[in-house]
Parts: sequence; structure tokens; C-alpha cells
Amino acid sequence: MLINIITIFPDIFNSYFGESIIQRAQDKKLLRLEAHDLRSFTHDKHHTVDDTPYGGGAGMLLKVEPIYEAVQSLTKTSALQTIKNIIKPKRRKVVLLSAKGKTWTQALAREYSKLDELILICGRYEGVDERVLSFVDEEISIGDYVLTGGELGAMVMVDSIARLLPGVLGNEASYEDESHSELGVLEYPHYTKPPVFKMGNKELTVPEVLVSGNHQAIADWRQQHKNFKF
Repeated sequence: MLINIITIFPDIFNSYFGESIIQRAQDKKLLRLEAHDLRSFTHDKHHTVDDTPYGGGAGMLLKVEPIYEAVQSLTKTSALQTIKNIIKPKRRKVVLLSAKGKTWTQALAREYSKLDELILICGRYEGVDERVLSFVDEEISIGDYVLTGGELGAMVMVDSIARLLPGVLGNEASYEDESHSELGVLEYPHYTKPPVFKMGNKELTVPEVLVSGNHQAIADWRQQHKNFKF
């Protein structure tokens, strides 16, 4: 899967995407991540990507022209190959990270994990020119709060999508029975060694059934101790 990210801070992704599961997914050629500097798609000497809003008001807006050029540039090669029947039409989405977008969920992560290509546009400042919506497929928000930009949201989306790609996790059962694999269902409690943990005068123990070796009893306990969000 190819994920392109359009941002004015491309280096912000290097640390997180260069570690752990995301890096291993890239090393195994299961995922390709590219962050593109929006300023590269401008044509003035100052590489201007923002301007004041019409009608007045606080803050600045990202301009429509460089965002459009970035999206066009990232889709152009694939489009030409498709026209020439070199490759099949790609399953692609162009997404704007936006406070007023659809809330990101595990169900959407599963849907997006079936794409061939994803283009994420990271908003900044007061947002983007509304005309950007003319060439995006969807607006996505990661929650009902305001961030300084869409970069953190993009990281959240990439992380939740990447772990669902076949072969990324060492054991695919890891995500089959985890929180949100069913709508509104949260995972059961987990414990590991030691079986008894002393906290001052208190002893905190692991439930006896989990160390019993009785797999059916353990499965029943886990089912009974699932949590429900709603």
C-alpha cells in the first residue's frame, strides 16, 4: 500500500514512522510512506502556501492552488499508466484531515486498509480554502478537539491502517479479538508475570483461571470480562 502525505512539515513524520511496526512494514515492502512538502508545489519565490481569508477574521488559510497541484502530481503517473492499460485502476482515496470531517473509527481503518493508495492532506492554521473539497473524496477527523495541524491525525490514521495490512503484524490473531474489532466492544483485561505483585501492604494477584491451563475456562472468562463502550 502507498500512502502519500501532503504537509508543510514533512520531517515531522520521520521519527514515528522510522520505528517499530511501521518501519518493519516498510522494510518488508508491505507499506510505502512518502511525505511531500506542500511548498514544493508553489511557483513564487517565497513558496507561499497560505493567505488571509476573504471577509476578514483571525488566522491564515492554506491556498487551494498548491494543494491541487500536489494531488495532481501524485496521481498523474498512475492515471497515465491506467489509461495505457499498464495497470488496473487503483483503489485510491484523497482525504483531507479536517476538524469537521467524519470521525475516524476502526471500521474505517479496515475499509481503508483495502486501498492500494491513500493521499492525506494535512491542514494547518485556520484550515484550508473550501474549494479543496472539490477534489477530495472524504474529510476525516480523529476526534472532537482542535489540533494545530493534520499531521498528528495523519499519523493516527497510518498507524491504525498499517497494522491491518496482511503480514504487518507477526500474528494476525492480534487484531481479530482486540478492542473495537466489534463495534462498541473493548478487550478483556490482560495480565503477565509476576502472578503476585506487592504494592505496599497489598497483594495484587492474577485471576486464578488465567494460570489454570484450562483453555476453555480462560476463553469463557475473557468473553465474560469484555467491556462495552455503549
